[in-house]
Amino acid sequence: MSPAVHPHLALQLPAWRSRLLLLALLAWFAALALRAVYLQGLHNDFLQQKGESRYARVIDLSATRGAIVDRNNEPLAISTPVESVAASPADIEITPDQLRRLARLLGTDAADLRKKLADTRREFVYLKRQLPPDEAARVVALGVPGVFLQREHRRYYPAGEVTAHLIGLTDVDGRGREALELAFDGELAGRAGSRRVIKDRLGQIVEDVESIRAPQNGRTLALSIDARIQYLAYRELKSAVAAHRARAGSIVVLDVATGEVLAMANVPSFNPNNRERFDPLRARNRAVTDLFEPGSTLKPFTAAVALESGIVRPESVIQTAPGQLAIGNRVIHDAHPQGALTVAQVIQKSSNVGAAKIALELKPEVMWNLFHQIGFGAPPYSGFPGEVPGRLRAASSWRPIEQATMSYGHGISVSLLQLARAYLAFATDGELRPVTLLRREVPASATRVISVETAQAVRRMLELAVQPGGTAPRAQVTGYRVAGKTGTAHKPEGRGYAATKFVSSFVGFAPASAPRLVVAVMIDEPSAGQYYGGAVAAPVFSTVMAEALRALGVPPDAPLDNVTLPPPGAPEIREEV
Repeated sequence: MSPAVHPHLALQLPAWRSRLLLLALLAWFAALALRAVYLQGLHNDFLQQKGESRYARVIDLSATRGAIVDRNNEPLAISTPVESVAASPADIEITPDQLRRLARLLGTDAADLRKKLADTRREFVYLKRQLPPDEAARVVALGVPGVFLQREHRRYYPAGEVTAHLIGLTDVDGRGREALELAFDGELAGRAGSRRVIKDRLGQIVEDVESIRAPQNGRTLALSIDARIQYLAYRELKSAVAAHRARAGSIVVLDVATGEVLAMANVPSFNPNNRERFDPLRARNRAVTDLFEPGSTLKPFTAAVALESGIVRPESVIQTAPGQLAIGNRVIHDAHPQGALTVAQVIQKSSNVGAAKIALELKPEVMWNLFHQIGFGAPPYSGFPGEVPGRLRAASSWRPIEQATMSYGHGISVSLLQLARAYLAFATDGELRPVTLLRREVPASATRVISVETAQAVRRMLELAVQPGGTAPRAQVTGYRVAGKTGTAHKPEGRGYAATKFVSSFVGFAPASAPRLVVAVMIDEPSAGQYYGGAVAAPVFSTVMAEALRALGVPPDAPLDNVTLPPPGAPEIREEV
């Protein structure tokens, strides 16, 4: 239609309007260009971060926990690589069927698995920790995007229950939980590292970009323990606890020359390789954390105080007739009234009356001082977590009856490690070294606590105690001279003592001519009829000492026919409890 017919068609728009529209469009394009230059050239951190979040990840590189080895480098705790199944909820793509199959492979409920994957803000979540390789391979075969494997390490203990109380165990994250694993966790754990990687949509690493921090593996911890002696000590202790139907038992083996702990075992034990069935009540190291009244194993120290003070000599005569001693309203008894005994015979026959009479001649402060110097009432500072100091009351609070009963090990409490260490003073001619659970290249310096003459005199008394006529002939060892002392004590219960509950013990060393080992044995609540230390604990000492000396190649210091047991039917010498 032509403008002649319709005049409005001939109307023309103002030229400025088209120019304005053109300028607006040019300005818009310029703004977009400037924004692009700003974001991509000048301030590209935001876009770079958003882009990298789609494919870049920083992964942790776990450090390998240091091994624990015995003094001969036999492994007692090692870390083995395992695979854990993890997922990135932000990247997960899983069908209902895959979810059910994955839950079945992981041994978990599908609903619980769905909850773990529901929070898409999280970039990492564990689905199952530390799987065997074959199970991990089946999970990977599902091909679920966002589900991947994470390399970890699981702790393994080759000796199992034999060293369980000593080594302890770790939790699922590799942190020390008990015993030496806990005490030296910082040194064993090392320090984790990290790396930046690129992952595809399936969660698989396709490129290793850079190392942020290299992992530092934990250091190897070398113990003083000899795995051979540890095994035989545990074996004999377990056998004795079972034979005497005892509640528990402990054993400690010390190297006389260095103070190193060559073996430390407890029964009942546990399997540290099975965390699912871990019972904390069975995990405590009784030899270090539990206290008991030592009974007659303390009598040699009473004799040592008296010898050091000069109030008696080994041949001094003590009248023990009529086999009992009244102090106030209390009466001390001997199992076998003996009459007149020398100080050496008081120890040999374990006379309570004789020990009490010797103690009452001493000033309480003098007796307390030697007990304290020998280590009673103070922790042994072995480095083991939870070690106890024991109980040694101040001398100013002692009444005569308490001083008398303390002379034969009542009214004082010790740990088995404390007691074993105290006997080092008799085995080293009066010197006392600190004990250690770590291998020592150079022996620690010793402190003199009693004179050479006193130590050797008490050592001769302890040799008599294991001969016929003493309380522990069953502690003798073929081919070696032995020195030691039995102990039998009622267990404290409430404000008194249990009439039928006992602690049986024996502590000794060999060869007596040049002592190499101290072995201390404690059996808690034997209930098979026998409860005296000479019958219950001394045989364990004999077997462990014999095999340990031979394992260490210690030359004999006695004829092979040196073991002399009382004739059948002869009365057994037993200490009073």
